[in-house]
Amino acid sequence: MQQDDTMIRVRGVKKQYRLGQIGGGTLRGDLQSWWARKRGKEDPNTLIGTDQRLIGTTFMALNGVSFTVKKGEAVGIIGSNGAGKSTLLKLLTHVTAPTEGDIDLYGRVASMLEVGTGFHPEMTGRENVYLNGAILGMTRAEIDAKMAEIIAFSEVGDFIDTPVKRYSSGMYVKLAFSVAAHLDSEIMIMDEVLAVGDMKFQKKCLTKMRQAATRDGKTVLYVSHNMATIRDLCDRCIVLDQGKIVFDGAVDEGIAIYLAARGQSGSGSAMDYTRYQRESWCENDALRIRSIRFAADSVEALERTAPVRLTMTVDARQAAQQIGLRFEVRDEVGAPLATSCLYGLQMHPGENRLALEYDLSMLSPAQYNTYFTLFTAGEGGGNSDEDCVPGPRFGIVDTYGESRVEWNARRWGLVQLPDARLLPGMAE
Repeated sequence: MQQDDTMIRVRGVKKQYRLGQIGGGTLRGDLQSWWARKRGKEDPNTLIGTDQRLIGTTFMALNGVSFTVKKGEAVGIIGSNGAGKSTLLKLLTHVTAPTEGDIDLYGRVASMLEVGTGFHPEMTGRENVYLNGAILGMTRAEIDAKMAEIIAFSEVGDFIDTPVKRYSSGMYVKLAFSVAAHLDSEIMIMDEVLAVGDMKFQKKCLTKMRQAATRDGKTVLYVSHNMATIRDLCDRCIVLDQGKIVFDGAVDEGIAIYLAARGQSGSGSAMDYTRYQRESWCENDALRIRSIRFAADSVEALERTAPVRLTMTVDARQAAQQIGLRFEVRDEVGAPLATSCLYGLQMHPGENRLALEYDLSMLSPAQYNTYFTLFTAGEGGGNSDEDCVPGPRFGIVDTYGESRVEWNARRWGLVQLPDARLLPGMAE
């Protein structure tokens, strides 16, 4: 039973999957597989190359998830790959059923979990609009009233009567989102499919979702790895980790917890990367950053005008020349903001120690994340990354004199340019 303005209620939801092949396709094959497992023998119907250790084991994709969402809320769901985000959305949209727990939805749901969800490839774009509307329980007259607006927003007007199997992935996304956003539904559920569309359309979609929540009172659930869009769209954030909710609250705090869990932020002045797990692309271990230590005891509040000094140790398997070091500064949601490069380093076999100084005076007072990347410089401006590690999360503070105003980073930006100079003889 619905209480007050609750639109979604999830209580103790668990979803368990069985690993390995399920079902042999025939009753005879299923009986053969069951009898083999009963005797502890190898399944005669298992495909060649399948790991027998995975047969019959289970995986808990969601493990006791509970939350409620009110009318008009825009909730971002974030977490690393495998955290359970897509599984949760599939449960909410009735693509699959929970193993345990209850899900209550108080309103019609429009969803887009992947490119072309709910579209029939042989039907035209217009016919698929009618199909999606019918699934939501709308009449033909209601869909007709929305059709012109849907076509205009999707930007596929010239192809609306073409079978969607001939659409590009971008056209699929544009029409699918337009249908989900304009048809009469109280709940919108979006996975990170907007990444397929172009930047202009992504911005238009985010504006539409924001209006749907604030102006139209729709409830929006949005899954994304793009922290900037989560911060821009959502007023609440749920962080999933290994099938459980580890945070449910303010967006900025949720993003900070997510980035910290991925090893992308930390506030300590000393970092040890001896056991740090690199990304999959960084397999060459010829050069490895082993430690970084800032001269300041704490990097939580660095004075903006003071130089930042640090020492770095690098392990090299053999001598290397033309090595560069890239220091990247990113904002709180991981978007690139500023970069400083050092060129022409020479590494000798074994441990190398670097003493570095950076001028961060152009950064406005705020919190920042950092990355350090070693690269080999090539001809024509090309380079090849050798190692990349996250640096500490640090804060910039400023001492304001009587003639200066406190910098408003949210309104004026994260880069504080030098003060302008008034040239003589120009003010006439």
